[in-house]
Formats: sequence, C-alpha cells, structure tokens
Amino acid sequence: MKSSAKNVKLASVDDLFSTEESRADEQREKVVEIPLSDLHPFKNHPFKVKDDEAMMDTAESIRQYGVLVPAIARPDPNGGYELVAGHRRHHASEIAGKETMPVIVRDLDDDAATIIMVDSNLQREELLPSERAFAYKMKLEAIKHQGARQDLTSRQVGEKLPTSIQTVAEQAGESQRQVQRFIRLTELIPPLLDMVDEKKIALSPAYELSFLKPEEQAQLVETIDYEQATPSLSQAQRMKKFSQDGKLTEDVMLAIMSEEKKGDLDKVTLTSDTLRKYFPKSYTPQRMQETIIKLLEQWQRKRQQQHER
Repeated sequence: MKSSAKNVKLASVDDLFSTEESRADEQREKVVEIPLSDLHPFKNHPFKVKDDEAMMDTAESIRQYGVLVPAIARPDPNGGYELVAGHRRHHASEIAGKETMPVIVRDLDDDAATIIMVDSNLQREELLPSERAFAYKMKLEAIKHQGARQDLTSRQVGEKLPTSIQTVAEQAGESQRQVQRFIRLTELIPPLLDMVDEKKIALSPAYELSFLKPEEQAQLVETIDYEQATPSLSQAQRMKKFSQDGKLTEDVMLAIMSEEKKGDLDKVTLTSDTLRKYFPKSYTPQRMQETIIKLLEQWQRKRQQQHER
C-alpha cells in the first residue's frame, strides 16, 4: 500500500497562529497618510478646483482639525497615486500647509474609478453647467463600457435592464432628457461654454448652439463681442436651422444677432448719469424714482383732462 503522506498539505506557521479576525482585518480597507506630492489628479477631471471663499473655509478647517473624510486614490502605474475622490481636500491641504492627507487606496479599473469620481462630486450643491456636462458624459461612457464587458449569458431570458442613460439619470435625480441636454453642452467650444457657466447664455439656447459647427461657434463668439449681446432661444434655434441647411453665413448670423429682442423692446433704461442733471445731488436713487413716478402720474392726469374736453 502506497503512503498518502505526500498528499498531506501542512499549514504554515502564519496560518497556525493567525485568527479568523486577523485575516479579515487584512482584507479591510486601511486609511493611510500619503504625502500630497504623491497624489496626482484624475485624468480629465471635469470639476474645477478654485481658490474661492469655500476653498479658503475648507483650508481653515483642515488647518484646525485636519482632513476629517479620507480621500480615495488608486495606485498610479507611473508612480504615486491617482486621486479618485478628494481633489478639493487635497488642494485645501496644500493651502493649509499640510504635507500629508488621509487616503483610502483601492485597486480600481478606469470605469469604476470614473464612476466613483463623478458620484463623489455630484453630491456638491453648486456645480457649473460645464462640470455637470462632462461629468455625465464620463459616467455614461464608463457605464456603457462596463455593460459591454458583462457576460450576457448570465442574464435571465426576458430580463429588462435599464439603459446606461437611464442609470445616469436615475442616480443623478434628473430626467433622461435633461442629462442628454447637459451632455450635449460638451460640444460647445470653450469660450461659449464659459458664457454658459457665467450665466451669460441660458441652458436652452446653449443646447441649440451646440449643434453649430466649431467654426460657426467661433464666428458666433466674435459676433457676440461685436453686438455686445448673447442669443435668445429663438435666435439660437434659427441659427441651428440655417447651419443644418448649410446657409449660416457670417452675414446671416450678424442679421439674426442684430435683431432687437422682445424683452429689449419692452424695456426702457435710464442711466443715473442721464437722470442726475435733473435732480439735486442730495437725492437718493429711491427718492429720484418716487419723484419720477409722481411726475408721470401728474402727466397722465393732465392728458386725461385734455382728452375729456
């Protein structure tokens, strides 16, 4: 009879003396302090990190109490770590004079990292339209890529799964149409997208303008500067139609943009310089307005009396 001793697998010393709890602890995520210089921004990070008042408040909080919520990063093949979530905390830590910050390191593929990066930033209350636009686009592409890699044979027959755009919309608390409209803004050239962020161009006309060719958009920027006016929804829709018909020339664009908008036709603007010469220097704007209203009321009564004669 052959001995079966060679088939016996002996436990290692580590296995003999380790406990189930200690082995489980090894699997848990650890928060580690990583030098700020070893943390690199996420590729094509769509969210702007600005030195505004909120950033200064965050920096002051970190200066006093440290970073309370750890960032998330993944190993960078080129060295160091790529930040997935925590870009603002990283910059605030630099301002606060810190050398390290607490980080959770995870092994994430590009798609999983993109989704975490987007979702962690979409929680912020105030986002620029451009930030939301590129964030939705990046997340949509990541979810589509994840879906393409899934094993379709594991799905039950007849199972109806949400589309990628449905997933993005539901998780963002937006309608699918609104998400699609935001994503469309990524087709705008930077100067026009900046005007959207600065609220010089509203979202609805911006969506229509995104269908213009890049060279037409560049011409529009010059026309806006020349006319000192931005397009209304109606003007944007007409320019889109002319563009689709291949007829949006410089002259056509100028003609559309030089039209008086309905709102301008209903509005009369009097500058303070125009009014000041009719009032004593001691008059406040409020008193000037009250006086103008009284004079207009007197003028109206006089006209009515003349009409009744």
